Amino acid sequence: MPRYLPEPPHTHGSACAPGVLLVNLGTPQAATAAAVRAYLREFLSDPRVVELPRGLWLPLLHGVILRTRPRASAKRYAAIWSAEGSPLLVHTARQATMLRGYLGQRTRERIEVDFAMRYGQPSIAQAIAGLKARGCDRIVVLPLYPQYSASATASVFDAVGQAARRMRNVPGMRLVKHFHDDPGYINALARNISEYWMNTGRPDQLVMSFHGVPRFTLDAGDPYHCECQATARLLATALGLPPQRYRVSFQSRFGRAQWLQPYTAQVLAELGRARTARVDVVCPGFVSDCLETLEEIALEGKTTFLQAGGQAFHYIPCLNERDDWLHALTEIAWTNLHGWMPSADAQALAAARARALELGAPR
Repeated sequence: MPRYLPEPPHTHGSACAPGVLLVNLGTPQAATAAAVRAYLREFLSDPRVVELPRGLWLPLLHGVILRTRPRASAKRYAAIWSAEGSPLLVHTARQATMLRGYLGQRTRERIEVDFAMRYGQPSIAQAIAGLKARGCDRIVVLPLYPQYSASATASVFDAVGQAARRMRNVPGMRLVKHFHDDPGYINALARNISEYWMNTGRPDQLVMSFHGVPRFTLDAGDPYHCECQATARLLATALGLPPQRYRVSFQSRFGRAQWLQPYTAQVLAELGRARTARVDVVCPGFVSDCLETLEEIALEGKTTFLQAGGQAFHYIPCLNERDDWLHALTEIAWTNLHGWMPSADAQALAAARARALELGAPR
């Protein structure tokens, strides 16, 4: 196998364009045990995701987990699978299409937009190659993770670097680290919740559930926990919620190690035992509905709360394709494209220089 992958044809002076690559976590190709096994194999083999010595972890992964977990996980995926396929894949593809249109409204210049999954298909390497083939020599990589974590955001950056190692002609890259406190993102979250409450009334408690990570990562210097708390405070302020009316929790715990607390399932059980009349749950760390929101929260979380004695449970959907969220995403992308979009003056100057060269005049 050659070290470098084939490059698209390059012609001096050919038109180039910037590109934006949205990246989400990933999803199985189907709600089957075989597809889930392939997805989990890639996901759980990432040393960013599981920070255990490879000699200890890989035998456990291949000898136990990949033999027992896929069947149960496939049933969970089947419960939320749509006619169009995986909700995460569907929403991410729509967001990329809409972002392309929104950016097109901002400028007459061509900006290519595509999406990729960190695990599964389409891969980051495939998406970057596709953008290069469409003439992109500069790419903004925008992970759809509002809060930075080494296990998610940094893993995307790893994959970008791995893809670049196979390229002879590496495009310019800008990597977006986070947008946990972006005003447009916070505003979209607040409006999403407010509009839901206008139709259904307000709850006694709002639970803001974020994806969990092992507790030791906080001690090791990962800013994820702090960024989740910052998002929650900004969102509560935008909603006018006092501290006693909302809770921050963490979901999706895996294994026996201590993870960030409080755990969402325990918070919901506690509120249920307190006979809380109504609890609403929102997941600000997810911009697209997926297994963790539609199954773990909307289905399992509801069961936990009601069985513990709670009366009414509401799950508030993610931002998905909301117009205010796509406007915020457009601003985030546009900010990171700064300096890569030629201004009208620069274009006019370049055109004048080209005409001067054709006429044989000095530059």
